[in-house]
Amino acid sequence: MLGALIDAGLPAGQLRSELRKLPLAGYRLDVQQAKRGAVAGTLVNVLVEPGQPMRNLRDIVDLIESSSLSASIREKSRGIFQCLGEVEAAIHGTDISSVHFHEVGAVDSIVDIVGAVIGVDHLGIKRMSASPVNVGSGSVKSVHGTLPVPAPATAALLKGRPVYSAGATLELTTPTGAALLVGFDCDFGELPPVRLDRIGYGLGSEDPAGWSNVLRLFIGERASDRGEICWLIETNIDDMNPEFYGHLMDRLLDAGALDVFFTPILMKKGRPGTRVGVLSPEGLQEALSRVLFLETTAIGLRRHRVQRDTLERQIVPVQTPYGEVPVKIGLLDGDVVNRAPEYEACRRLASEKGVPLKTVYMEALRASGEKR
Repeated sequence: MLGALIDAGLPAGQLRSELRKLPLAGYRLDVQQAKRGAVAGTLVNVLVEPGQPMRNLRDIVDLIESSSLSASIREKSRGIFQCLGEVEAAIHGTDISSVHFHEVGAVDSIVDIVGAVIGVDHLGIKRMSASPVNVGSGSVKSVHGTLPVPAPATAALLKGRPVYSAGATLELTTPTGAALLVGFDCDFGELPPVRLDRIGYGLGSEDPAGWSNVLRLFIGERASDRGEICWLIETNIDDMNPEFYGHLMDRLLDAGALDVFFTPILMKKGRPGTRVGVLSPEGLQEALSRVLFLETTAIGLRRHRVQRDTLERQIVPVQTPYGEVPVKIGLLDGDVVNRAPEYEACRRLASEKGVPLKTVYMEALRASGEKR
């Protein structure tokens, strides 16, 4: 990770300068250009002097908090170590305060994690996505003995995220690396639409024959400033009581769906059916899929990543002869292109004043035009 960030434009001197804000001594950051297989990139090694003290989570948190790093970097670094500590405690059946970070007094992990947070902050990276994670295969030696790859902590951290094993028989994702992916709140899947600005190649310490042991980092802007990546979840149903659909929509919206829609379709054997569509924000697709399985007769779902483009939105309260109505305003490049009075407010006023709903609606629409 550090190699990829430096290769993508993080000045090594800036990284060293920021890391010196930690009250941590006895190490040196070695940065060099090298190759792994056919790919050239940046190799970063944390060279640690012997005699480092054993550190537990409290020691590391205190070290981070006593530094002169920015508050946001301290908070993110502390959160990643907290995540790693909780997993280690659960695996070893101990209290989190008793978890020790054994390898060279945790110096390597501290520099890796805090350094990565510094790099992401310096390069202005606001959101991160990752491909499915190659964890490697085989076994690895640790202070706890020989462990299978992925190590138990790596596997626990990546629970619920897509993983696979390919290539060299090595540990290709460590607990520290997995904690960074989780701590940076990566979403996982295909490369999202992005205007590429910079590319960095970070090299792993191992150089196996026939395998480029490289982490590649793309940095850029989302293809649409108004866009966001969502999931479209769909299922076709032909055997459910139609009275359930209203309840299903409410449950999905309450669970965080951006939109829910039902489409009449003709299914096999000429049966009339309903296509249920759910637009999910990134990160809620599993929870919304669970609602569909629990609340419908579906036995299978389809999920696709989609890009959702939206107008800039404002809610503007306007006065009508019947009372105040919030109006949703849609703007494109600063220009108003849509106005929509809030239906429930119009309906309530129409009922209270004994006038047609369309009368209140049109008055709110006219008032919103005057206000703009």
